[in-house]
Amino acid sequence: MFTLRYEGEIKLQRSCMKKIFCFLFLYIIVNLAAIAQQDPQFTFNKMTQLSVNPGFAGNDGVVNGVILNRYQWVGIEGAPKTLLFSVGAATNVFGAPSGVGLNIMSDELGFQKNISVSIDYAYRKKTSLGMLGIGASVGFYNLALNGDWIIPDGSYWVEAESDNVVPQGDVSQLAFDLGFGLFLKDDDYYVGASVTHLNQASIVFADLASTYLARHYYLSAGYNITMGDPLFEIQPSVLFKTDMVSYQADMTVDLVYKKRYSAGLNYRINDAVGVLLGFELANGMRVGYAYDIMISALSGYGFGSHELYLGYSFDLGKNRNKKYKSVRFL
Repeated sequence: MFTLRYEGEIKLQRSCMKKIFCFLFLYIIVNLAAIAQQDPQFTFNKMTQLSVNPGFAGNDGVVNGVILNRYQWVGIEGAPKTLLFSVGAATNVFGAPSGVGLNIMSDELGFQKNISVSIDYAYRKKTSLGMLGIGASVGFYNLALNGDWIIPDGSYWVEAESDNVVPQGDVSQLAFDLGFGLFLKDDDYYVGASVTHLNQASIVFADLASTYLARHYYLSAGYNITMGDPLFEIQPSVLFKTDMVSYQADMTVDLVYKKRYSAGLNYRINDAVGVLLGFELANGMRVGYAYDIMISALSGYGFGSHELYLGYSFDLGKNRNKKYKSVRFL
C-alpha cells in the first residue's frame, strides 16, 4: 500500500513539475518577445524602416513597396510570426516636397495576435547635410488574445487555467496609435531617429485585464563605402531600439555588387547572428532572404529564424523611364 501511494505521489509531483516547466517556458518566450520587443524585430531592418520611422516616407523620390514575412524561433510552439506590407511614395502636399506611406502588419505570438495599420506623412526639406524628412504616423493597433490557448508538451496538452489576469476565450481591443520620426539621407549615408506608440495607448478588456503600448525609441544609421573596384561597395549599418526598460541593437554589414547583388552579416546583441542575401532585377523588383542563428538561451529549443521579402520600386513622375533609387542600396 505504501509503495503504491509513494509511486502515485511521485507521478503527481512529476506532472506538476511538468506543468510548471511549461508555464515558465511560455512566460520566458512571451517576455523575451513581447516585453523586450513589443514591436517585432526584423533582420532586413533597412527594408522595414518606414514601419517604425514616418520620416522615411518618400526619401528616395519614387514609390517603394515591400512585403516581408518573418518566422522567428522555428521549432518553438507559439513563436512569433510576422507579416508586413509597407509602401511609401514621394509627393507634393501643399506645394512642398513630401512623402506618404502605408503600413499594415500582422504579428502573432502564442495566445496573442496583433494587427496594426498606420498612415505616414513626412515633410521633406533639403539641408546642407542632405534631405531631411520630418514625419508623423497615425493609425490603429488591434490586440487580440485567446485565453484558451494551449501549448503541446510531449504526449499531452497543458491548458492555461482560468484566472483574473488572462481573459478567457477570444477577446480583442482597438487602440489609437501615434508615431514620430526624423530621417536624414545623403548620397553616402543616412541617420534616423523615431518613436512608436507615442501616446502609449491603454488596452483594457471587458474583465478588467489590461496592458498598454509602450513607447519604443529607435536610432538608425548607415554608410556607403566604395571599394577600389567601384563595382563593389560595403554598407555598414546599425539599428538601436529601446523601450527604456530593455534594449536591442543590430549591426549589419552588406557587400554589394553592381548595386544589384548583396550578401551580408547581421549581429543582434545576445540574440542571433544572421546571414542576408539580396538580388535586384533591372525592372525594380527585389527579393531577399535572411536566416538567423540563435545564440541566446533559446538556442537549444529551436532552429533559428527565417525572413523573406519581395519589393518593388517604380516612378510615377512624368519620366516613367527614370532610373529609380533603391531603398536597399544607397
